[in-house]
Amino acid sequence: WSSLDCQPVRLDLAPNLFPGDSPQSKASLLSDPISGCRTKVEFALKLGYSEELVLLVLRKLGPEALINDMLGELVKLGTKTEMEPQRSPTVSQSPSSSLCCSSSSSSNSSLDSFRLMCPSPLPEDKDNFRPVVVDGSNVAMSHGNKEVFSCQGIQLAVDWFLDRGHRDITVFVPAWRKEQSRPDALITDQEILRRLEKDKILVFTPSRRVQGRRVVCYDDRFIVKLAYESDGIIVSNDNYRDLANEKPEWKKFIDERLLMYSFVNDK
Repeated sequence: WSSLDCQPVRLDLAPNLFPGDSPQSKASLLSDPISGCRTKVEFALKLGYSEELVLLVLRKLGPEALINDMLGELVKLGTKTEMEPQRSPTVSQSPSSSLCCSSSSSSNSSLDSFRLMCPSPLPEDKDNFRPVVVDGSNVAMSHGNKEVFSCQGIQLAVDWFLDRGHRDITVFVPAWRKEQSRPDALITDQEILRRLEKDKILVFTPSRRVQGRRVVCYDDRFIVKLAYESDGIIVSNDNYRDLANEKPEWKKFIDERLLMYSFVNDK
């Protein structure tokens, strides 16, 4: 939530501003292109709350209200509106359903109208996303029930983030996983690795054979180092305890930026 902290701004919160105000008067509320309230309003609109409801809460709490307080007030007002739909027909969804369906047409229309009111264009959503670094081996083995290196699991993980607008995604997989499947190293849907590599999403960590023995790099170090340097997140169920003990800054990063997951069949 720290990235959502807002700077205080001065707003005209006169009682006659809402309801029934014109688009011009609403625009005056949000006219400052660097206003912290722009972040708050856009965030609430993406969750599916109506523009009128968001402006009402801002008028009630004031421009310096914390975003958690604003969301709490939105939940209360949204619940009341659900119980009395005839009094505010503009709010047709409960907050909980909006969270699950944030791409609804009502949310999109509210966000579009907000962007039209702003004098300068808002940054694209992808600009607000952290880079994603996926532990390919961990994800693939998890999807394969720890028995098979399932490349489909990697594709599912990548698609999960792509569907949400992420574009900076890197998957690390040891290069020896390009070898043919063997009874002691089962691998399925291997062509997915080549496709993701071609799309510049997957990176193979180096490996080679020396006198018949496979020599591999420590791919965990690649994962943690890239995520740390790019200020991103790590997608893995590994806790990287040895690397956390290696550097204090890596320990703090792993504690705060490790995104764990579960597979339920192909979800």
